[in-house]
Amino acid sequence: MDYRIKSRNYFLFITVLLVCVLVLNTSCKEINKASVNIPKTESVIEQYDIDRLEPSQWWVGFKSKNLQLLVKHPRISEASPSINYQGVSIQKVHKADSPNYLFIDLEISDETKAGQFNIYFKFKEGKELVQTYTLKERLLNAEDYKGFDSSDAIYLITPDRFSNGNSENDIVEGLLEQDLDRKQDYKRHGGDIEGITNHLDYIESMGFTQLWSSPLLTNNMSDGSYHGYAITDYYEVDPRFGTLETYIDMSKQAKAKGIGIIMDQVANHCGVSHWWMQDLPFKDWVNQQERFLNKEHLNNSNHRRTTNQDTYASRIDKKNMTEGWFVPSMPDLNQRNPFLAKYIIQNSIWWIETLQLSGIRQDTYPYPDKDFMANWAGTIMNEYPNFSIVGEEWTNNPLLIAYWQAGHKNKDGYNGNLPSTMDFAMQEHIRDALNQKESFGEGLIRMYEGLANDFAYANPDMIMAFTDNHDMSRVFTQLNGDVTNTKIALSYLLMLPRIPQIYYGTEILMNDFEKPGDHGLIRTDFAGGWKGDSVNAFTGEGLSNDQKDMQSYLKTILNFRKHNKTIHQGKTIHFIPSEGTYFLFRIFEGEVVVHIINKNEEPITIDLKRYAEIGLKGKTLKNVVTGESFIWNDDITLKEKGSVIFTSKL
Repeated sequence: MDYRIKSRNYFLFITVLLVCVLVLNTSCKEINKASVNIPKTESVIEQYDIDRLEPSQWWVGFKSKNLQLLVKHPRISEASPSINYQGVSIQKVHKADSPNYLFIDLEISDETKAGQFNIYFKFKEGKELVQTYTLKERLLNAEDYKGFDSSDAIYLITPDRFSNGNSENDIVEGLLEQDLDRKQDYKRHGGDIEGITNHLDYIESMGFTQLWSSPLLTNNMSDGSYHGYAITDYYEVDPRFGTLETYIDMSKQAKAKGIGIIMDQVANHCGVSHWWMQDLPFKDWVNQQERFLNKEHLNNSNHRRTTNQDTYASRIDKKNMTEGWFVPSMPDLNQRNPFLAKYIIQNSIWWIETLQLSGIRQDTYPYPDKDFMANWAGTIMNEYPNFSIVGEEWTNNPLLIAYWQAGHKNKDGYNGNLPSTMDFAMQEHIRDALNQKESFGEGLIRMYEGLANDFAYANPDMIMAFTDNHDMSRVFTQLNGDVTNTKIALSYLLMLPRIPQIYYGTEILMNDFEKPGDHGLIRTDFAGGWKGDSVNAFTGEGLSNDQKDMQSYLKTILNFRKHNKTIHQGKTIHFIPSEGTYFLFRIFEGEVVVHIINKNEEPITIDLKRYAEIGLKGKTLKNVVTGESFIWNDDITLKEKGSVIFTSKL
């Protein structure tokens, strides 16, 4: 080949190559300009090098764009964290008093997409730890988290004592308490989440629309851990109850049956075996922390909850109320520490999203710092406007019950942001009214005056009322084994402008006669919840006639109430008790529900002209329980002691 031809071809090749390079360079610049708006992504290979990072996952789409991560790992305070994910940025990194913690403030923008990213922790010596983090899409809109209200009826369960659905998790290796003994009131009995799930059909058929279970989170305590109120891990389901998956499954199955899940939470204290008690993040993470670390005497709370409202209360009494430990085995959390406060609030939201809760029952509500509790409740209600929270305020004083409820005008300006409180006052009134002989100041007048106190409440029909619960004697015991009085108590409860709560086993007259008030006995096993039980309340096998009758009675009223808007929303009118009887009426959109209590042992005829303002003259009323009809004229003869519920159109 001629050399000159080769030279020309080579020159042509070089020229074409240069042109291609220029075109490619221009194109790359244009691509780079366009890529400014493309979300940054990285190929995430899941790595989990950190001992503990909480919350373990989060969601996009909250009103609040802030998330604070607790990171626990040896010497983690020496590391510098970094994140490369579109819409997520580190705002601030906080070191704790312990070198084994970091608290990382993240901002999650509105544009952030669900996905995974890595958090890198780089140490000065070059070592790097990687933790993969997940942001999830929310399953429901905030408005779809519908809480409980006066249209609901709540079934309260102590899960260890309700039903054992999986015997394989009765004893779990590695946990401190290894005993399982159904004959011992304070040992674990083996009830679990699967046991509850297996009997959701029963709960639904009884007419309940909400399920409140005592805490199901890990209580890794040395003894007496069955009740759930000494939590040792706020993000872990106790393996003796099941797994996170079984808890989620229970919630889904309950929701499919029209039953909401209420989670029992504890912001005031944890269990002394909580993992952080071995290495506390800050010097003020728990109250009396220095005393605890030095193994000195710890002050228990004085339990004088009135110091929250008392304008004359001394500082020392207030301090001893909120900073004293509930009991020696339950460290009192210091919610004035902003990192602990954030931790508790985020934990509540985490469980709401994870389980799609309808509500929270907050234990020992007046014991934590009350400003924190207002912030806690307010933050949740801001994120979930239709959600429900009920706080435990154990008092017979309506003024104290009213103080915490949202909308109540308190003299000190305090707004608790709390939709509902527990009506211990009404519980006491019902008990006393039925146990006392009738007189001017005792007997049914106690019920009447208890309900007359509703003027104190901002929203009385959002108060949660009950005849008993897991912390007091069974109502059948309180009423001295009187079946009729127990029926009266329950029927009255279900007719009130309240959210009613009934403790498991009330429907079969469970009692604690052997040791009245003993918590272990109060929380006894539900018949039929264990293989081999000779009595089965789920099927009716082996129940006495009184038990079957009570179960049927309660089921009838609950299912009537379930579909009756008059009880849910109706106006309430009641009349001062007279002649051993007490009349209460609920009225709504042309319907009347009549509740009559009669304490007379012998037949009595009551003049009905006194009740003329209700407008029932000549109307036909139907007995809700028996189905019998009655025409309301001048009088009514009540043949026996008890209560009756009528319904009629006006």
